[in-house]
Amino acid sequence: MANVEHGPGKALVAGAATARLGMVRAGLWLIAAVLAARQVVAVLSTPSGERLTDLETWIGPEGVLHVTGSLYDADRFTGTPFGGLVLKPLARGAEQALGWAWTFGTLGLVVVLGLVVARALPRPVTRRTSLLAAPVAISLLMLSLPVRNTLHLGQTSIIPVLLVLLGCFAARGEKSSGLLIGIGAALQPTVLLFAPLLWFTGRRRAAVSSGVTFAACTLLAWAAMPHDSWTYWVHHVAGAGLGSSPDGLANQSLHGALLRFGLEGPLEIGLFLVLGSAVVVLGLRRAVRYAQDGQLLLAVALTGCVAVAVSPTTWQHQLLWVLLAVVGRVGRKASDRYVWPVAVVLVMTLPARMLLPGTALADPLRDNVVLIAAVAAATFVPFLSRTAPEYRAPVPTEYAKPVPARWSRVPLLPFWRRVLTRPNLLLEMLLIRVGYYAYQQVRLAATGGTNSGGRATAEAHGTQVHSLEKFLHIDIEHWVNHAVAQVPWLKSFFNFYYESFHFIVPLSVLAILYIRRPAQYRWARSALGFATVLALIGFWFYPLAPPRLMPTLGFIDTLHGVQDFSKPDYGTLTALTNQYAAMPSLHFGWSLWCGLVIAILAPKWWMKAIALLHPLFTISAIIATGNHWVLDAVGGATVVGLGFLLTYVFQGPRARTVMTAAATGQADEATHSNQTVLPTAKG
Repeated sequence: MANVEHGPGKALVAGAATARLGMVRAGLWLIAAVLAARQVVAVLSTPSGERLTDLETWIGPEGVLHVTGSLYDADRFTGTPFGGLVLKPLARGAEQALGWAWTFGTLGLVVVLGLVVARALPRPVTRRTSLLAAPVAISLLMLSLPVRNTLHLGQTSIIPVLLVLLGCFAARGEKSSGLLIGIGAALQPTVLLFAPLLWFTGRRRAAVSSGVTFAACTLLAWAAMPHDSWTYWVHHVAGAGLGSSPDGLANQSLHGALLRFGLEGPLEIGLFLVLGSAVVVLGLRRAVRYAQDGQLLLAVALTGCVAVAVSPTTWQHQLLWVLLAVVGRVGRKASDRYVWPVAVVLVMTLPARMLLPGTALADPLRDNVVLIAAVAAATFVPFLSRTAPEYRAPVPTEYAKPVPARWSRVPLLPFWRRVLTRPNLLLEMLLIRVGYYAYQQVRLAATGGTNSGGRATAEAHGTQVHSLEKFLHIDIEHWVNHAVAQVPWLKSFFNFYYESFHFIVPLSVLAILYIRRPAQYRWARSALGFATVLALIGFWFYPLAPPRLMPTLGFIDTLHGVQDFSKPDYGTLTALTNQYAAMPSLHFGWSLWCGLVIAILAPKWWMKAIALLHPLFTISAIIATGNHWVLDAVGGATVVGLGFLLTYVFQGPRARTVMTAAATGQADEATHSNQTVLPTAKG
């Protein structure tokens, strides 16, 4: 009877879960389709002389595959002689369909690659994972820099990767597997590193077949084009030195990195051979170990990362192996599990300048960030074994008991539950850096990418704000600006305060909260993030000239001096920041956020009082230096207030309130239990 009663209810729950999963899956496939369409539009909308430039040099009307001489006379063709032999018959037929056919063909290969990757995930996987893996994999591939470069340049670098994956996960029989991998090696010689992986994992027939196929394809090309084969394999040592300068940032190999460090000649070659040999030994040993552990896709990715590092030239469109390393699991805690995949996705989808600041100290890391990721994955990132207990059941994150927000109709977002432990520091630093770069770019893009763009609109808005302040009798900016400019020490103090404390104080507050109050850190960080996003919307829709950039009002620019508005000079930030991003004022908004957070969390009354001095000094500085209107500060306070409001609405009360409420609830429950049990005991 119980089974009959509960059966329909369970069926309804299961049906609802299946429906939700279907909707999520459909949404992910829609995202993948939109990204694919966006790539097609981006390529085909580019002028014909700027798109598919590599393909044009190969099979265009004057392409190297049409000439009767050597493929390598002009250093425009960097593929193997076998690659030229395969492409040459297609050259004439491809001239008319150079853009459309190649672009859609490449997109088709990317889709197949994503489907193979999804199928190759280590077993066992949940039904949800198996259904959602394919569209997620295809979306990540579409967003990755290697695929975008391949589509833009008209390259063939996806084909060797796809041949290897088909050989490892789709081919039936070891000979077929080796055949596919051997053809891939004939197109890209470093793919031959997969032969040792096959050999040491027990697939020796496949290893032999791949070597034989590679040799046969290479000899066939040698017989057909002996001069070109000699040029490629002997004169250029497997293509080293062909194409662009090997010390360019696009060459993300150990050889390219050593050249960028200024090493050259026998010293550089010797060091490259030593480091390359170490990476090959360590990387292949780890790949074999993970393959034997049942993580063959991870093993393939690590072998590909080895190939990236030791190839003499590894251009940006050849770096797809690094993205495949995202399947490895790192971290025994659930809170650490997202660090590696997030780092890999950011490295493979965003320009290096977004990940690291543009300082000379960070140049070695920024210039070689993909190489560093490849070497790290191949040699020392501690991927978990499938036999480790934490592989499938990581140490869980500690959450506070959820308490609904005041507005019961607004659902709490499940992925923003109140976490009591501190987040992973590396992940936080990555997200903060990427978020700040996006903040800079949106500010600059709001006026067309230049400080002069949108000047007329910004000045018109400045006139509107000034008129409104005069109507409200709060137009004190001119008086304060001139009064401070007449007192040298006061002028210097406010200039220093404006330039220095804007970043130092918020970062210090976040650092202290991260170390001392991890649960409160998440609450404060979310409020700051919401406020900043809202401010960016204001910058975009209402560019506003600050008082110092209103040429007819007579304000003094205490920081930069008198300006020629046709060629302004704001120091090193002239071309990097939007001077018309004034409404709302994040200088005041961030300072108010700092003051409120400290005032709420500080244990002593005098700490709260001192904290509130920071927004007071900040509003004085932004007005005294002529950088903001009074109403800009009102706008800054508004977005901060909305930031705290949205945090409360979506996340509920902050963790301390939650913990107190939960403890009170438990105490009340215990009291009620004692009151009901004791009389029964007496009876």
